[in-house]
Amino acid sequence: MTKKITAAITAVGGFVPEDKLTNADLEKMVDTNDEWIRTRTGISERRILRGEGKATSDMAVPAVLDLLSKRGMKPEEIDCLIVATVTPDMVFPATANIVCDKIGAVNAWGYDMSAACSGFLFALTTGAMYIESGRYKNVVVVGADKMSAIVDYTDRNTCVLFGDGAGAVLLEPDEEGYGILDSLLRTDGSGRHFLNMKAGGSAYPATIETVTNREHFAFQEGKTVFKFAVKGMADISADLLEKNNLTGADIAWLVPHQANLRIIDATAERMGLDKDKVMINIQRYGNTTAATIPLCLWEWQDQLKKDDLLVFAAFGGGFTWGATLVKWKM
Repeated sequence: MTKKITAAITAVGGFVPEDKLTNADLEKMVDTNDEWIRTRTGISERRILRGEGKATSDMAVPAVLDLLSKRGMKPEEIDCLIVATVTPDMVFPATANIVCDKIGAVNAWGYDMSAACSGFLFALTTGAMYIESGRYKNVVVVGADKMSAIVDYTDRNTCVLFGDGAGAVLLEPDEEGYGILDSLLRTDGSGRHFLNMKAGGSAYPATIETVTNREHFAFQEGKTVFKFAVKGMADISADLLEKNNLTGADIAWLVPHQANLRIIDATAERMGLDKDKVMINIQRYGNTTAATIPLCLWEWQDQLKKDDLLVFAAFGGGFTWGATLVKWKM
């Protein structure tokens, strides 16, 4: 009998820019203070990609190269590369195309996936299916966002939240039951009114008016988003455990999207998880949107053990949310 093929994570890479934007820096820019930011979000500082013409691909490239170096793999061996992002270098071509060109992945095809903060989970599940089908052997999934490009630094409600960064994982076939075991993914387009970027798409193309009205920046109705995020991320993580006959005691790590410390705490509590089993780096990087989950894996990879069960959980604009169960191979 042919063994079932699963998609195992066999390498992790990451990159964050050197420049920091601290809460003290933000105090000089908008009417806010360090205590207010930390108590409501858990964030102390975030990284910002500076430099003319620097784009999301300039963070994705070192993240992917980091991953290839660890695996001892050449760019030419990549079959497919998916970039989850809401801050592509350009509307088109896809940032994935640009990344492949910059690293020399001449045999790969790829595309971008836009699902906001859930983008990495959506892309990971998609990439896993390419592996499971038997069609591809090496699929790279990147979560990368230059949020500083779409943040209004005069809006104190949003500018304190976001940072820039990129993380990447390599998926390879496995027949021993490691890797992506299950995913529950959801969308609710009615959420588009509460978390979006109004202009720049086909509904509201760029005009002098849209620029003057500051409509090319991320907009968030905080209270509504928070309420949906707490319920969505916590419930779907609990549902994933129940579906797979697991409890919090079975899970080695929760790897949550780093949007808000209170949302992370609520998710862990709903799953019955101790806080020491939750990956948290929001205090250093803020919300890097699609990059948060792979950046956690990048920072914690030395603490992960073979056979560990992990739950990845996210909630994003639009609305999108989901949870993924992973059995760690490395």
